[in-house]
Amino acid sequence: MKKRKAETVVTAGIWVGMAALAVYIVIKGLALEKSTLEHMLYQVQQQAIEMYLPGVTREYGETMTGWLWEKIESRLLPASADIQREGQEETDQATSSKIMEENTEFLEAKLLEENQEAGPPESGYENTGGVDAQSTQAEQASTTGGVAENQIKQPVTDIPLEKFQDFEFVMSNFYTVDKTTSMSSEQLDAPALVQMDMRMKTDNSQPQILIYHSHSQEEFIDSIPGEASTTIVGVGEYLASLLRDTYGYQVIHVTDTFDIVNGKLDRNQAYTYAQERVEAILEENPSVEVVIDLHRDGVPDDKRLVTNINGKETAKIMFFNGLSRTNQNGEISYLPNPYIKENLAFSLQMMLESKKYYPDLARTIYLRGYRYNLHLRPKTLLVECGAQTNTVQEEMNAMEPLADILNKVLTGS
Repeated sequence: MKKRKAETVVTAGIWVGMAALAVYIVIKGLALEKSTLEHMLYQVQQQAIEMYLPGVTREYGETMTGWLWEKIESRLLPASADIQREGQEETDQATSSKIMEENTEFLEAKLLEENQEAGPPESGYENTGGVDAQSTQAEQASTTGGVAENQIKQPVTDIPLEKFQDFEFVMSNFYTVDKTTSMSSEQLDAPALVQMDMRMKTDNSQPQILIYHSHSQEEFIDSIPGEASTTIVGVGEYLASLLRDTYGYQVIHVTDTFDIVNGKLDRNQAYTYAQERVEAILEENPSVEVVIDLHRDGVPDDKRLVTNINGKETAKIMFFNGLSRTNQNGEISYLPNPYIKENLAFSLQMMLESKKYYPDLARTIYLRGYRYNLHLRPKTLLVECGAQTNTVQEEMNAMEPLADILNKVLTGS
């Protein structure tokens, strides 16, 4: 009698379970939230088993309840298990697609971040370095007078190589490090950088130097709207003509616009657009050894970056290095640059020549965490010349000493 009664109870429980499962399958087809369906199904399971098999629930708890429900589902209605597996596979595929989409969005956001954070902050911060810049400038003025710059043969000041063994001396006189990144003596071997061979290997029978402007719309205090010759592009053309006519280099000057989108100023993708164009030109002209991205800085309106060289009001310049490394994330794998060391050597040697011959011309080299297309060639420069508060003539005047020190580095003279 007891046996028959137990069988009756189990049979009743199984039928109740099957009925609950049928309800579950119907509910499964409705467009409800997955969490709601799961909660409803769980309640149906629990109530059915607790009502018809209370002894099982009390003695063995949720473990037995789950086991019994699994057996009902897999043995009596195996097709339902297949449906759940198929649903799980679809969910996994959807999840994988979502992860891929989010990763793509993450990388795009990081590239956008690089474009948006291009250049040093517009704080007007300036550190012209040590090495008695004011006294050497006075010495330069009294020594050179009105002599043309290309006639200067002797350095105004000289820095012994031994000084570069002192990391603190190098950092305080040659560099400003942005808060996004850091620099240590292990990462910057100044004596090795100063002695690295940066001389031009290609003769001028083929292109040697490429100049372009990621931010081609940068203007100055007296720029004429609509006249590119009074923007940074015009300044770049003067630099190109000096390098061609005075020093004999073969130069490509790219005047394409990378920061106008749909007729409006938009620099969110300027570095990306510039990279695509410049890479195509470099592929067509593999002989190019030097790539220069010429900019101007942005400073408060009451600040002017100007010095006097040979009686001329001259905009100050700043060399800029991106390290593809931030304090927050370490090495940035999606912005690889195999030429960081060569980039650092090139800007440091340019800075050293500037201090020798034009001590107050250059602000300290600015180090920041991203890349800024400095991976295009080992000898790549990003140069900030003056700011929006400089005149066009001050900008043009700065190209003369810039061309001179570039020639000094490229010839090793």
